[in-house]
Amino acid sequence: MELPYETLTQFAGLGLTLLGGWFLGLATAPGGGKWRDRYHEEEAEHARYRDEANEQIRVKNKRIRELEALAKAPAIAGAAAVPGASWRGWFGWGRDNLARIRGIDEAREKRLNELGIKTYREIEKMTAEDESALEQRLHLPHGTIGSEGWREQAALLGAGNEDEHSRRFS
Repeated sequence: MELPYETLTQFAGLGLTLLGGWFLGLATAPGGGKWRDRYHEEEAEHARYRDEANEQIRVKNKRIRELEALAKAPAIAGAAAVPGASWRGWFGWGRDNLARIRGIDEAREKRLNELGIKTYREIEKMTAEDESALEQRLHLPHGTIGSEGWREQAALLGAGNEDEHSRRFS
């Protein structure tokens, strides 16, 4: 009786054939589907995350537009109330010390600033109708602004005539 594998080369060939079969069996085994399923699960999770992130971005962009509209509304209202009113920057650039006008204290100056009146020029350029509307908003008796001469005082202070202002209104 003859053995089919007698030499070392024949045994090496048999070993390589068995090893190759083993690798082929592993490659074609149904366990490979497990990795494909995990890939699809990760892909679906990523799509959900992307959709949630896009929704959050949409909501935040909408909120930004709402806040921008609110920020513009008071500036527009103040500009409509007083001719020449404009935006003056983040740190109050362009504000005058309105409390130097007789009849305006710090609390009233703060209220004027909230209404968009921040400079002597804005007070100086007010019309009689603007004065009346401002008196109503500040809860002042009718004619107070005119009788205290706010426009004249603002004109003097705005022009830098401090001595004249002190002489006439102090």
